[in-house]
Amino acid sequence: MDPYSAEGELINIHNHFHQGQYQDVADYDISSLSPENSLAARVLQLRARVELGEAKAVLADVKGESDPALQAVGALAEQRAGRTDAAVATITKLAESAGDNAAVQIVGATVLQAAGKSEEALALVSKHDSNLDAVALIVQIHLQQNRNDLALKEVVSARRWAQDSLLVNLTESWVGLRLGGERYQQAFYVFEELAQAPASSSVRSLVAQAVSELHLGRTEEAQAALKQAVKADPEAADVAANLLVLTILTGKDTTEATANLQSIDAQHALLVDLEEKSDLFDKAAAKYQAKVSA
Repeated sequence: MDPYSAEGELINIHNHFHQGQYQDVADYDISSLSPENSLAARVLQLRARVELGEAKAVLADVKGESDPALQAVGALAEQRAGRTDAAVATITKLAESAGDNAAVQIVGATVLQAAGKSEEALALVSKHDSNLDAVALIVQIHLQQNRNDLALKEVVSARRWAQDSLLVNLTESWVGLRLGGERYQQAFYVFEELAQAPASSSVRSLVAQAVSELHLGRTEEAQAALKQAVKADPEAADVAANLLVLTILTGKDTTEATANLQSIDAQHALLVDLEEKSDLFDKAAAKYQAKVSA
């Protein structure tokens, strides 16, 4: 039996992880799981703890482990702790020695993509054997490459064999937010259902709902969802980033929102992108400044 299917014993912890309910994953009781599924559950718990900011503690927990899956999680934690070069070196070795391991493929490709090595990440994760987590990661990488066509192709292919699983619905919604049109509304339905149901609500689903609301031009509804997210986690960087985007779109002063994001994550991708674009604008403007002769 597929442990991630509706009847499988990993379905709940797996869904919690992909719904962004990381504390629920970390606290999940895995003591009663069968031996063949206990490692996969532990990997999910360790990854959830990394997302909760416990990278150094996770590193200590997996130190000395010989299992490739746990070594891959160790590399992820090492990267989050600021040692990207060492993390990439570990994943490169694991890709050569245990490239057929599902956790190595998924966690390893996550590390490589975060390090800007998209082609290496795709080469590793594309070795998967009908693994929805791998499909979801491939879709995310293609979207970051602005290859919406390839992302859509992955989703359509997965839909044929995965049917109506949570992860397929999520990946289809991610792509929908890029393709636009009526797909905005379809994505909204998925994210809103997750965000507003007590059993599945999380900061991640609330942010996703807010983003879909923004695409639909519903700024007040987006603000309401983000306020819920702030209440759940005032220090969430992606919440602060989308509040800044909302402030820009509504034409309000961005000073406070920018300062808030900087205080939470000074190196957030949005701030880096805005700084790069500002520099490019200044350089372009300088070329057209009037020359004043003495």
